[in-house]
Amino acid sequence: MSEVKRELEGRVALVTGSSTGLGRAMALALASAGARVALNYHHNEARARRALAELSEAGHQAELFRADVTSEAEITRLVAEVTQKLGPVDILVLNATCDQPMKPVEEYEWAFVQRMLDFFVKSPFLLTQACVGHMKRQGWGRIINIGSEVLARGVPNFSAYVAAKGGQNGLHRSLATELAPFGITVNMVAPGWVLVERHAQVTEAEKAEYFEQLPAARWGRAEDMGEAVAFLASDRAAFITGQTLHVNGGNTVC
Repeated sequence: MSEVKRELEGRVALVTGSSTGLGRAMALALASAGARVALNYHHNEARARRALAELSEAGHQAELFRADVTSEAEITRLVAEVTQKLGPVDILVLNATCDQPMKPVEEYEWAFVQRMLDFFVKSPFLLTQACVGHMKRQGWGRIINIGSEVLARGVPNFSAYVAAKGGQNGLHRSLATELAPFGITVNMVAPGWVLVERHAQVTEAEKAEYFEQLPAARWGRAEDMGEAVAFLASDRAAFITGQTLHVNGGNTVC
């Protein structure tokens, strides 16, 4: 295997929400680059075990960790367990998400908006707090937020999700300048619409409407996201911080 392929050898990566979809692809890409990977899930253990089996069968070192990453107590436990089994977290990928229904603003209840903020502001904030001490001590760390093109596009009838992603974007920008002197980079990868398992109920008309506007004239793949995350985790991206990398076939420059 080439040096580039194994450039994360010796590093430990925690990918939240990594039992399926984009998260699983990110975990696989990091493992393929040599990292020991902590797979995180909350509800579906059978699906999570399938993801672990996929990595293990490919010869990668990975462990499975169940935790609700919107809970401060469970975050503390999660990071402690990852440290015990794999080592301290060097690469933190903040990917966990929840259902994102689209509604007019007057139809959202504040409890749902708060849930969005818990996933995309509270969780990244607390996970960063839990992991950053080790990164500072060793003078190296990677914090990678998973955003969305919806923030740049201002997608309508999606205000709760877009607002929460905006908060996450502000958090990563401020942390980037705060942590840069310690050798820690903080970036965001913003995918376009990548068809994964949770989009099984999307209609063909909805897919066609989105696809028609894509300059690249192809659907994004989960692997596209995995490669972007692996790059930002590497030393090749050591001088890149505070940036948002849109992985969407040009959809935000139209």
